[in-house]
Amino acid sequence: MKNLKEFDIDLISLADKRHDYQYVADNTFFALFEHSLVEVGKCTIHLALTKSETMLIGEFDIQGTIELTCDRSLDLFDYPIDTKAQIIFKYGEQAQELSDEIVVIPRGLDTLNVAQYIYEFIGLCVPMKKLHPRFVEAETDDDDESDILIYSSATTGEDTAEDGTAEIDPRWEDLKKLIK
Repeated sequence: MKNLKEFDIDLISLADKRHDYQYVADNTFFALFEHSLVEVGKCTIHLALTKSETMLIGEFDIQGTIELTCDRSLDLFDYPIDTKAQIIFKYGEQAQELSDEIVVIPRGLDTLNVAQYIYEFIGLCVPMKKLHPRFVEAETDDDDESDILIYSSATTGEDTAEDGTAEIDPRWEDLKKLIK
């Protein structure tokens, strides 16, 4: 995408040392991605890229806010983003993702665009259950109450006879007669 050129890093001119980059992801940034989870927001990104002969290590520090819609009330609210992530770009024959943190890039790659990685890191911060802050406290109170487990035994003081033996439900007595 030509609109994401500001997120290109020229790999050919980079020396083998640490390089720092600053980016801003705002409404126009999020609009460039189809079916985006986030449409409104502003995040600042600090990328510390350490280059060596065999790899690049990118350390992303993303801070800002995004606008989400509450699942319960459909109210809009600002959700804070504060995340750190790391990706290792290893040089190889062809481009491929080995894991979430390791990406193989071709040796002759001229530029590396980090926009997709920034978008994915911000997207990973979006909670599955989006609740307005006024509901979050009530939700945590309900969770505390539901975590209490109540154990009961089959025999209680009421079910035992005076001689200490357990009384058997008369329905079970009738069923035991059928087995004999």
